[in-house]
Amino acid sequence: MKIDEIWTNALDFLGQAWWIEVLTTQPRCTYYFGPFRGAELAHQAVCGYVEDLEGEAAQGIKTQVKRCHPARLTIEYDLDE
Repeated sequence: MKIDEIWTNALDFLGQAWWIEVLTTQPRCTYYFGPFRGAELAHQAVCGYVEDLEGEAAQGIKTQVKRCHPARLTIEYDLDE
């Protein structure tokens, strides 16, 4: 394991790592991509994740880079909610 990975994992454990939160309206989901050791690195990666989701026909895509420690990487919302 590289030092960068160790540092990123430590930041994530402490809830100080940066994550990309992606909300989509179709399908109605929240996705988390990360962790990243800095906000700039996360911002640089956003386009790639958006392109992947667009390639899977996701719609209504909104992104946010934030510090968090998501319990789940993908949250699918029930249509009956």
